[in-house]
Amino acid sequence: MKYQLVYILLVTILLQPFFGFSQELPLNNTDALKLYHQINNEMNEEFPVDDIKTYTRDSYSETQLKKYLSLLYRKLDLLPQIEDHYYLKIQSFLDAGNWFYKVGFPKESIKWYNQFLNFYVENEGKLSSEEKNSLIEMHNHAYSVLAADYAKLSILDSAEYAHKANINYSKTFNKIYYPSAINNYGLFFYWNKSNPDKALPYFKKAYEITLTNFPNHTLLGSVRDNIADIYYEKGEYNLAAPLYAENFKFFKNAINEKSQNRDTPRLISAGAQLVNTNIKLGKFTEANTNFNRLEKIITEEKISGRLTPDSELEFLQTKETLQNALGLTTQAYATLKVMKQFSDSIQNLEDITDATWRKELNNATLDRVALNFELERMVKENQLKSQQSKFWIVTLSFSFIILLLASLFLRRRQHIINAKNKQELAERTLEVESLKVEKLNSEIQSKKRDLSDFAINLSQQQEWIKYVADKVHALKQTQNSEREALLNELEQEINNKVTFDADTQMFYEKLDKLSDSFYRNLTTKFPDLSKNEIRLCSLIRLKINSRSIATLQNITLASLNTSRYRLRKKLHLTEDINLDAFIQSL
Repeated sequence: MKYQLVYILLVTILLQPFFGFSQELPLNNTDALKLYHQINNEMNEEFPVDDIKTYTRDSYSETQLKKYLSLLYRKLDLLPQIEDHYYLKIQSFLDAGNWFYKVGFPKESIKWYNQFLNFYVENEGKLSSEEKNSLIEMHNHAYSVLAADYAKLSILDSAEYAHKANINYSKTFNKIYYPSAINNYGLFFYWNKSNPDKALPYFKKAYEITLTNFPNHTLLGSVRDNIADIYYEKGEYNLAAPLYAENFKFFKNAINEKSQNRDTPRLISAGAQLVNTNIKLGKFTEANTNFNRLEKIITEEKISGRLTPDSELEFLQTKETLQNALGLTTQAYATLKVMKQFSDSIQNLEDITDATWRKELNNATLDRVALNFELERMVKENQLKSQQSKFWIVTLSFSFIILLLASLFLRRRQHIINAKNKQELAERTLEVESLKVEKLNSEIQSKKRDLSDFAINLSQQQEWIKYVADKVHALKQTQNSEREALLNELEQEINNKVTFDADTQMFYEKLDKLSDSFYRNLTTKFPDLSKNEIRLCSLIRLKINSRSIATLQNITLASLNTSRYRLRKKLHLTEDINLDAFIQSL
């Protein structure tokens, strides 16, 4: 044991010069500021701060993301060494929070927005009035994004606290941020708490303030739309209709404050909502009139090339609904076919798969880069500690090493050889085992991807069944002269899908086979779970989205939410624990 310790000390001292354990002292203020700007310029060369691609996740390859994050962390690490320059530091925290938010890293976004808020409170007195005024909007933005990030992570108590803090901060200024903060708080109850009755008073308050102080701001249309949506969901169509009608007029002339252009998607959405509400009220003449106005807008936007796919799809859905309401079954069926073809062309499923893949890739990359950066930081600290004493330590050590080497070489030669052979054997064994584990993990991931793809395909087939049912309904309304052709077409489509039940069975057989060890672990910890609940856990574990799970189980999204609620109770989960994250950890 004594000789082993001496050998380790010897190797460490010998290798020290080759690893370059020497580093300059911490930078002074001037040098740190200079290096900060150099790094900032290097980051802006490929991804400028005012370029939209800088804030888009799919703009980065893995190598580019690693480089950008390394530079970003290095730049932020310089801030403690820079004296004064409080506005620069505040802006750095904001830029980091904005970037992480836009590219989809909510945990990092929360970290840097909180840094900004805390630093602002501590150093507010050191900022000029002009600097404070320039930060009002971003202050409001930081609270809003914090709330959104917390909600995305299902940390709803923190999200609500951020919304309240935003309202308290914004109400001291006679600006649009105050009603915007109130509206966002209402959306929190509407979207995250599923409580429209509690959201409605906040929407009405925001609407009243905006109408009084900012009657031409597009926020007015947004809040009005939120109020109308609640009335529509509650079946109070007579209250929703005039609000949608007002928005249809409003967005024809309203200019978006950021883009300085007409907000066409919201104009089209307002028109579509108005037509659908007219239909619900049985006012088919008004519905048809408003639809004609909407169709004219669609034609104009198509010609100008500004029509978005989502807006066109919303228009087609409204058109098919109106045709059915007017008894124009044949035209509705034709519109449905066009809508299906258009929807397929958007390739939503491929976009979702790509986004999921990029998310996993970037999350893994972020973890690796953060770890590498932390290791680099530790190495630099060790370099700094050893720099002052390096020279005399190396001199004394080499004198001692020369004598010690002769003794070790003669007395422990065979021992070192044996130890080296054992070490090499152990390393080779470890390499073989690592390769086996890596291969096994690769096979497991491949099977999971195959099963996920199979599940998505199966959910699509079930959606197709609904489509056939709608087609049969349309067939009943068709005249005899066209019925035979439609029947033949329907028969052909059904024949192509007769394997659906077999596919469903095959999917669950594969799911059960792949999840066998997961099932055993789950039933051991929670023996009261039913078979359907166990399968639900497995589907969640495969990261299949809620809509696809509902389709696979042939239930509605509302029923799926009920099933998830019951599952949470059986798993004894508190409100602050995310169900999906808990299942992934099992």
